[in-house]
Amino acid sequence: MDIKELRAKEIIIDIRKNLPSNKNTVESVTLGIFLAIVGGFLDAYTFICRGGVFANAETGNMVLVALGITNRNYNDVFMAALPILSFIIGVFVAEAIKKKATENYLESSKGEKVILIVEAMVLFIVGFVPKDVPHIFVTVTISFVSSVQISSFRKLVDSPYSTTMCTGNLRIACQSAYLAIVEKNKDAYIKSIRYSIIIFSFLIGASLGGILTVVIGVKSIWACSLILIIAKILFNIRENQVKEKSSTVDLINN
Repeated sequence: MDIKELRAKEIIIDIRKNLPSNKNTVESVTLGIFLAIVGGFLDAYTFICRGGVFANAETGNMVLVALGITNRNYNDVFMAALPILSFIIGVFVAEAIKKKATENYLESSKGEKVILIVEAMVLFIVGFVPKDVPHIFVTVTISFVSSVQISSFRKLVDSPYSTTMCTGNLRIACQSAYLAIVEKNKDAYIKSIRYSIIIFSFLIGASLGGILTVVIGVKSIWACSLILIIAKILFNIRENQVKEKSSTVDLINN
């Protein structure tokens, strides 16, 4: 093997080491930041101008269903069960979109791209719903969006996380911080930083949502649509970088 061939192989190995995959694009911290901002924004939005509720998590609604059954207040049971049903439908829709993309032999991240667009469109429509319309209509819709997002973006660099609630993220961040401090674990340190960034992004989203909702009102949710569109654009840019590097590797191989 001559020096030129050896050098070419070294270049290929170096490129492959730094070659991001589609999976890394879907699980990237950058995308997680944008999604967490949207998650925090939606909680602030629904709490301030859509009935004083947090529409992203269904644990509270399950408690309300149980209390309604206990008190035989079936109207409360029905109202609390609707967001749960919407959440379930969202899971089915997200899985169906990803399955369809796989069956059609589309790129692995095509389903996630479609989901970002669906989220942006649904939230844009919500901005047209007047404040005097019963809040349950908006709560149910946002529960659907939250479900679709949770089901589609479940990992942060190979680790499970959520972009619409922080309890699990906080636990993992603290656990990783402990391992980093006590065991001097570098990987745990990096993991703790990643999750802390997502939590901080959620807080930024909640603050932004609180400010814009007070100032603009129901149409402030359009900011979420804009954020999701930006996330989609960055998603595409990242994937184009992947394809360009892949083409470079193929060119060198040939």
